[in-house]
Amino acid sequence: MSRTRGGGRHMDERDVRVRARGGSKPRTSKRPVHADAVEGLVTAVDRGRYRCLIDGVPVVAMKARELGRGSIVVGDRVDAVGDLSGRPDTLARIVRVKERRSVLRRTADDTDPVERIIVANADQLAIVCALADPEPQPRFVDRCLVAAYDAGLEPLLCLTKADLGTPDGMVRLYEPLGLPYVVLGPESGLNELTGHLTGHTTVFVGSSGVGKSTLVNRLLPGTERAVGGVNTVTGRGRHTSTSAVALQFGDGWLIDTPGVRSFGLAHIAPEEIVEGFPEIAEAALDCPEECRHRPDSPGCAVQAASAAGTLDADRVASLVRLLNSREGEEEATEH
Repeated sequence: MSRTRGGGRHMDERDVRVRARGGSKPRTSKRPVHADAVEGLVTAVDRGRYRCLIDGVPVVAMKARELGRGSIVVGDRVDAVGDLSGRPDTLARIVRVKERRSVLRRTADDTDPVERIIVANADQLAIVCALADPEPQPRFVDRCLVAAYDAGLEPLLCLTKADLGTPDGMVRLYEPLGLPYVVLGPESGLNELTGHLTGHTTVFVGSSGVGKSTLVNRLLPGTERAVGGVNTVTGRGRHTSTSAVALQFGDGWLIDTPGVRSFGLAHIAPEEIVEGFPEIAEAALDCPEECRHRPDSPGCAVQAASAAGTLDADRVASLVRLLNSREGEEEATEH
């Protein structure tokens, strides 16, 4: 069971209870020690099988029964026993999941109380957004930023398809957040991006069709992650990557995730979003309880400080946009 910083409780797949069938053998309270277990990294998950890298050897493993219904995700550090040779048709067994340093989560939508863990133990979130084909999606970016702040990941904005559109609007939109960004064209931006990725475990997220897997293939030639274009009728990207995968990148890791069209934030409280803006959070202490910090919020100390010039108006507008995204509401303005 995990808890939010505010003391609230996250729900995840471990909260689902399944009634045991009659006639099953009683479980013992003793658990195997597995003193001979070897640590590895989960690099992919596929229908109950886990691809792990153990002492530099790719190994396929299953989950030990004593681990119960708790999930194992890409990025998890695990202990495994059994056949660790990596030979064809061999199967190891994961017996322990190490404590996670970070967890990137999302919900199916903003009303779903059950969170899905996407990746464990990352330290950076690369949010991939196309400048055209499909059009930029700042609301999706905002949601990813909220998730990054909640998980304690450093966000990085990757603006792709610079040959088709200008980055000026998106750069201006996120400048108040001090958000680092890289502009990428077919022949540009890769060296700058590599500098941001070196030594990090970076999760790449983005809507379908924004060029996320194409970018991973450019960074790691020969990876051959599936790529696709944009549907000319709907204007939406086609889903290509179907599962997350961790790929070694120098002394770090790149984790490519499936393209998504929604990023639910039901598991993140509004006050946790405000904490991502320290100077605004301090002013918000004088706001009425459950203040939404909008221009029409009565008695809002944040809006008052913005009007007086003691808080940066663009930073306040960025916060309001993030809060609106958390609530699934359309922003009144985008600037």
